Amino acid sequence: MQTPQKIAVVGSGLVGTLLAIYLKRAGHTVHVYDRSPDIRTVEFSGRSINLVMSNRGWKALEDVGLDEEIRKIGIPVDKRAIHLQDGKLNYQYYGKEGEAIFSLSRGVLNRKMVDLAEAEGVEFFFERKIWDVTLATATLWEGETEQGEWTELKYDKVFGADGAFSRIRHRMQRQSMFDYSQEFMKIGYKELHIPANADGSPKIDIHSLHIWPRGNFMLMGLANLDNSFTCTLFMPIEGENSFESLTNEEKLVSFFATYFPDTKDVIPDLVRDFFRNPNSYLAIMKCFPWTFNDKIALIGDSAHAIVPFYGHGMNAGFEDITILNELMQQYGDDWDRIFKAYEISRKPNADAIAELSRRNFEEMSAKTADANFLLQKKIEKWFSDKHPEKWMPLYSRVTFSLQPYSEAMAIGDFQNEIMQEVLKMDNIQENWNSEEVENKILELLK
Repeated sequence: MQTPQKIAVVGSGLVGTLLAIYLKRAGHTVHVYDRSPDIRTVEFSGRSINLVMSNRGWKALEDVGLDEEIRKIGIPVDKRAIHLQDGKLNYQYYGKEGEAIFSLSRGVLNRKMVDLAEAEGVEFFFERKIWDVTLATATLWEGETEQGEWTELKYDKVFGADGAFSRIRHRMQRQSMFDYSQEFMKIGYKELHIPANADGSPKIDIHSLHIWPRGNFMLMGLANLDNSFTCTLFMPIEGENSFESLTNEEKLVSFFATYFPDTKDVIPDLVRDFFRNPNSYLAIMKCFPWTFNDKIALIGDSAHAIVPFYGHGMNAGFEDITILNELMQQYGDDWDRIFKAYEISRKPNADAIAELSRRNFEEMSAKTADANFLLQKKIEKWFSDKHPEKWMPLYSRVTFSLQPYSEAMAIGDFQNEIMQEVLKMDNIQENWNSEEVENKILELLK
């Protein structure tokens, strides 16, 4: 427990609500503000990518005893199901036997988190627009419109958990010596839907992340609790085979018949969903510092928005909370020290998962259908099963361990260099699991 303070969290998304629970448990009065309506009262669809919870996210939930509640609303996913254009289906298992990520509907999870936070005594203020913050005094400014009259709300601390386009960060950006960058990918996404069968059974395997890799675009699907699937079409915004090029029903149906022929029977409302649901955009956002004195801190997407291709936006945000909580326990009421140590610890790891997420688009959209890449994964799995103390594949380091992202990326890059040498060996396709290959890897690891 710390000396109780009055703390505001701006943003009632997943990171904001979990942070509020941690702060409440530490003895503080916690108010959460959000400009949107209470998510429990709105229909949530059209702009979502299902979330995947992995070890870092589970750790943050376990530390406050909420993991079992959340497991009830998730579906374990232990492999990728790769749908090739010729109709073939390949499976790639993620980790060791029993290791799985969990598919979660963002809307269902967010509603559950708000319920859990309210049960802890956190107070929520929905449809309250925060336009600005006075950094030195942790004073929020709220009003109906940006140009209208504002009311001041005084706090001891303010946490900005208000996402990639954070108002709290917007104020911090106007200081000198504040670094900020925002980069939009040339790829957008659109939500599509695979309903369950009439008898309630799933049309495709619910324990797989389904990927239709097609080079510079792809379709992806993750299961929901009702055996339907939330699908996401990732494509260039402009050019050939882009959102811009699919202007009418005829072009859309022809495009899907060419590139995703096996979806014809599973996405019955393709045309309706495609033209009704909005195009959404993907941005990578970086900044530093993340804190101001002992008053203000950014957390989650407001500090480090990433693209969704590693499934770690939520997991990285939850890990921010884990690290912040460890520092609160270590340094007690010395918030200046807590905040400084928090941003220094997290910044390199946030940058690393941003880079890994960017790279993973290429892996999912192109490499998962590439014979050399599949061979590399096969060799890595075989070698890692024989020498678990010497080799953990990058995906497992990121997803099934708590190793800092920056370390995982550095080791992953080193392992990839080794694998490129191994793939040059004579007859590697036939001899991939030979003693010669094993010795070569052991030698290169030295």
